[in-house]
Parts: sequence; structure tokens; C-alpha cells
Amino acid sequence: MTESRKYSVGLVQMRMGADPEANFAAAVRHIREAARLGANIVCLPELFRTQYFCQREDTRLFDLAEAIPGPSTERLAEVARELHVSIVASLFERRAPGLYHNTAVTLNPDGEVAGIYRKMHIPDDPLYFEKYYFAPGDLGFQAVDVGVGCVGTLVCWDQWYPEAARLTALQGAEVLFYPTAIGWHPAEKDEFGAAQYDAWQTIQRAHAIANGVYVAGVNRVGIEQGDVLGNRAQGQGIEFWGGSFLADPFGRIIAKASHDAEEILLGEIDLAAIEDTRRNWPFLRDRRIDAYAPIASRFIDPAAKRTKKRRA
Repeated sequence: MTESRKYSVGLVQMRMGADPEANFAAAVRHIREAARLGANIVCLPELFRTQYFCQREDTRLFDLAEAIPGPSTERLAEVARELHVSIVASLFERRAPGLYHNTAVTLNPDGEVAGIYRKMHIPDDPLYFEKYYFAPGDLGFQAVDVGVGCVGTLVCWDQWYPEAARLTALQGAEVLFYPTAIGWHPAEKDEFGAAQYDAWQTIQRAHAIANGVYVAGVNRVGIEQGDVLGNRAQGQGIEFWGGSFLADPFGRIIAKASHDAEEILLGEIDLAAIEDTRRNWPFLRDRRIDAYAPIASRFIDPAAKRTKKRRA
């Protein structure tokens, strides 16, 4: 018999200002509202404590980092216990002097740390200078049990990699959360904006379909120049495009936010839908795991492959 267990997730799409404490307080208010609406698990956007500071390279900004567990996880744990909800929170982790990560923490309803995930794929693009700040994750992909269900967390740039989604889903994740900070360069928006957002949503919907899981993209909104610690980046900044959404196991959008407003999305996770979708589209059954070893190669050189065949 198909399992009929259900639970609700809350996706917090919010703006960030120059004051980290004000951002934290706003995040807590949003968590409370999501819990009031019935969410069992609440996910915040990537690096929610500040404006997106990776728009420039500045050694002073390392002062924003903190230990995990640390002050933010302790405060969020109190909220989780009070509301009896799980919380997914993305933080700037100070692991050791000179060693930092972009890290997502999952707290269970008892306020305990259920999982720590360090962002694996680190971008380095104009206004997204993350390689300057973050070392690549070394804890691997993981799914964690938070009581009501089993969830996996990946972070922003990770959302473009099908391998990351697959390896997390194979460990039993029913929902893939993607805390995100992604937006338009203002000068490019008119020409490329619609296509960029469509690609972002499409790749994540594809993860839902390929793995038969729910996928949640949780973005921020607003135009930011990384205004933090009394300084900001040069230029027009980034217009974060919001558009947070929840897709079901067949890739259908069941909740979607606007591009320019703070919102809390609430969506239902139905394990029967996962089971039914995988029965009818048995991609996990039909995987040829015996043939996938080359996926671990950086690149398969066609010329070298042809040479090998000629020698054979």
C-alpha cells in the first residue's frame, strides 16, 4: 500500500538590509509566520544574515563568519524548540583561522543540529566572487531525518549539478532544499533575464523529475550592492529575482513566489506522490549503475577515445 504520510514545508523569500541583526530578527518573524501557517520545516535563503557580500573581495568581510555550532545556531535552536519546527539555515561558517565555508545547517524540532552541509560547488563569476571567501565543502551530500520526514540540503550553485541532486536523493531525501542567492545583473536583465530565470527553474524541476522528489528553490529579493560593515560594492549591484518555488516529484510547480516581494510559500509534501511517481516513471529502477564509472572523470577526451579504439 502506498504510504500516505504528509507534512508541510515553508519557504521564506525575504529582503536583506545592511544590518545583520535586523535581518536575523526578520528571519525569525518569517519562521514564526510559516509555523503559524502550518509549516513543519522552514527554509531560509542563502546567507540570510547579510546582504550578498560576495560582490567584492574584501578581507574585512571575513569578520561576518561564525562558528557552527555558534551564536546563530543557538538562537535558531531556541526558535525551533519553541515552535516545534525544523529550520534550514544558510550561514557563513568560520571553521578555523583562514578557513571558511558556505554552510547550511538543519535543525530538528528539538533544536538539535540534525545535519551540516558545506556548499560543494563554489562559483567565481562577476559579482559572485565566492571562491575568495569559501573553501569547497568536504562533508559530502547527505539526507537527514528531522522527524516528520527526510530532507536534503544543497546550496545555490549546487542546483545546477544533477550529480548532487542524485546523490542526495539516493540517500532517501524526500525534499531537496536549495537556499539561494541568485539574480540579474541589471545591464543584462532586458536581454537575458527571462531566459536565465527559466533555466534556473527548469534545471531544478528536472532534478525533481529525474529523482522523483520534491524540490524547493528558496531565493531572496531586492537590489543589493553588498551593503554591510559600512561598505558596499561598486556598480549597479544585483537584482535578486525571487521566484522561489516548490516542485512536486513530476516537476510541476505547486507553489511559486513573485520576483519582487517578500513572501512565505507553503507546500505539502505527500509521500504517496513520491511512491506513485516512481512506480510510473521508474528511473531509479532502470539506472545502469554498472555503466556510469566515467562520470567521475573531469572530461572524456574524444580524441583519446578514438586513439584507444584504433589501437584495439
